[in-house]
Amino acid sequence: IFNFSTKVFFFHLATQMKWRLQEGRGEAVYQIGVEDNGMLVGLSEEDMRASLKTLHKLAEKVGADITVLREREVDYDSDVPRKISEVLIRKVPDDQQFLDLRVAVLGNVDSGKSTLLGVLTQGELDNGRGRARLNLFRHLHEIQTGRTSSISFEILGFNSKGEVVNYSESRTAEEICECASKMITFIDLAGHHKYLKTTIFGLTSYCPDFAMLVVSANTGIAGTTREHLGIAMALKVPIFIVISKVDLCTRATVERTVRQLERVLKQPGCNKVPMVVGSTDDAVTAAQQFAQSPNITPIFTLSSVSGESLDLLKVFFNTIPPLSNSKEQEELMQQLTEFQVDEIYTVPEVGTVVGGTLYSGICREGDHLVVGPTDSGQFHQLTIGSIQRNRSACRVLRAGQAATLALGNFDRSLLRKGMVMVSPEMDPTICWMFEAEIVLLFHAKTFHKGFQVTVHIGNVRQTATVEAVYGKVSSSTELQLSCRTWA
Repeated sequence: IFNFSTKVFFFHLATQMKWRLQEGRGEAVYQIGVEDNGMLVGLSEEDMRASLKTLHKLAEKVGADITVLREREVDYDSDVPRKISEVLIRKVPDDQQFLDLRVAVLGNVDSGKSTLLGVLTQGELDNGRGRARLNLFRHLHEIQTGRTSSISFEILGFNSKGEVVNYSESRTAEEICECASKMITFIDLAGHHKYLKTTIFGLTSYCPDFAMLVVSANTGIAGTTREHLGIAMALKVPIFIVISKVDLCTRATVERTVRQLERVLKQPGCNKVPMVVGSTDDAVTAAQQFAQSPNITPIFTLSSVSGESLDLLKVFFNTIPPLSNSKEQEELMQQLTEFQVDEIYTVPEVGTVVGGTLYSGICREGDHLVVGPTDSGQFHQLTIGSIQRNRSACRVLRAGQAATLALGNFDRSLLRKGMVMVSPEMDPTICWMFEAEIVLLFHAKTFHKGFQVTVHIGNVRQTATVEAVYGKVSSSTELQLSCRTWA
């Protein structure tokens, strides 16, 4: 009877773990030594070993791995030392779709954004002259000037044990996707003010889960830093801050930059709670608090040359959970298909290829969709050939995922950025006028009838003129307006 009850309880725990993994889209965090009411009672060394052994067996049962994130001793009325442990449980989902989080990288020009991404994804420190960023650039003038002018993507993969899988020799993107249970896709955006429209397009079109604002320790808040912060907050993208180049400064200079950021974050327009990360324990806490509360803003201080505190940022990326749960993902997948076109290519022996993000529904090879609107407001029929995610073949694309779709011999001249590919059942229509509520940021001075603006809505980037304004117009004030887009 005892053995039977033990087996029943074990299967009950395994079923509970499987459900939690599904809710967390392949991830779950267990706290051992904490009672149901949240009281930290802890376990003795022997009991902790036994609990971890049982947890390991449960994870094996559901096809997952466990990683001990941190341990801590607790003060309890006992002569025996007691500890609590926090354990990360991760698995590759049953549908072989790894957990993918998108992080937009913001910051002023020359703050070290591309260099930091090169060090994170390639595993080699920079030489102090920008060697790590060369593989990220897409154009010759970017290599010559060292400034990003276009949107580029880099991936950082973690396996089920929380280890980075990028750092093997000559590892391709396809191999990284095969080995990874969790993928961080970095969207490297331009920092120079002349490329601000490209940066806004990256934030609105690619739907990042989080934004990483990179600030140089020796220059502090300068250039477009405030604008990038304001745009991310206006779009309600959770943001965390990385202070780079600490190897160039004294500790006093770094602390002055941290205090400057804290003052800006605490201002009435931001209302953020800064949290400086200085240890592994802080990084784990920051990841959990950041996902639960939008007001928490973790701050990292690191160097891409000396490697100082880079491991803390990797721990943060490894432990940060997704914002949406499996239920929200299911609801999006049940809607009609809508794919937004961001990039258009012509690939030899493949034909026309489009890149973008699937906003809703499910897309499969061989699906029949309509694309548009054209200048005359029409939609054309097409058929999906093959699908690739992160340069790896994929048969099914789900809502929220970015990919490239091969369209075969479809005429490329009929396509342009900002179009949508939707299910014919949606019966898409177009509009020339719309009403919107807007907020004027700190750098906007005037706004009136006849004002000409560039509208960014998702992947749509279109010029428009203001037809009417309703309400008082002032900085940081919401108002309603009616706009007419130009044909």
